[in-house]
Amino acid sequence: MALKIIKSVNASMATHIFVGGSIVEDNKTEKLVSEIKKYTNLPVIVFPGDVSQIAEQADAILFLSLISGRQSEYLIGKHVKAVSKLKKIDLEVIPTGYILIENGKETSVQKVTQTLPMSRNDIQLVVDTALAGELLGMKLIYLEVGSGATHPIDTKMISEVKNAIQIPLIVGGGIRTKKQLNNAYVSGADLVVIGTAFEEDELFMNKLL
Repeated sequence: MALKIIKSVNASMATHIFVGGSIVEDNKTEKLVSEIKKYTNLPVIVFPGDVSQIAEQADAILFLSLISGRQSEYLIGKHVKAVSKLKKIDLEVIPTGYILIENGKETSVQKVTQTLPMSRNDIQLVVDTALAGELLGMKLIYLEVGSGATHPIDTKMISEVKNAIQIPLIVGGGIRTKKQLNNAYVSGADLVVIGTAFEEDELFMNKLL
């Protein structure tokens, strides 16, 4: 199954493979990364929901700080716990400001972190939060509506956040069509993460050839 999926990813326009999630069994990420690396030359990036998802064989890890919330454990607590493991392995660590945006239903991120998403109608607050993340030293900003979202990030929000920051912008969640993918890029996203479409349609990557 892994080989079939990775082959379709390799043949698509994909540039990176993100591995991780809000709820993952301990040590499963390391095994999955190891298996994926057998079949692709694309960079494999850990997108962790917990310290247990650190995978030594990955190419990099997004050191996510949930700057849309005010839960200290996800602003700095988990990071402190991860340091002892990270300093023992050769893994690129990328400080990332993670901003969760409301999407019409409760997401796994919201449940696990016990934080509320930011309003999709208050674009200025999202812009200010992203810029604050950059000023704090983040190297990436990640706008996310969550896996299985009812709709993707609004293009106006993507555009205004991109215009305000100097660092790369990642956008993810709720993307189900090639048009939505293209809209995100045209609006200013440097990287668009596809999860929802792939979960609902294994052949989606073939449509991006």
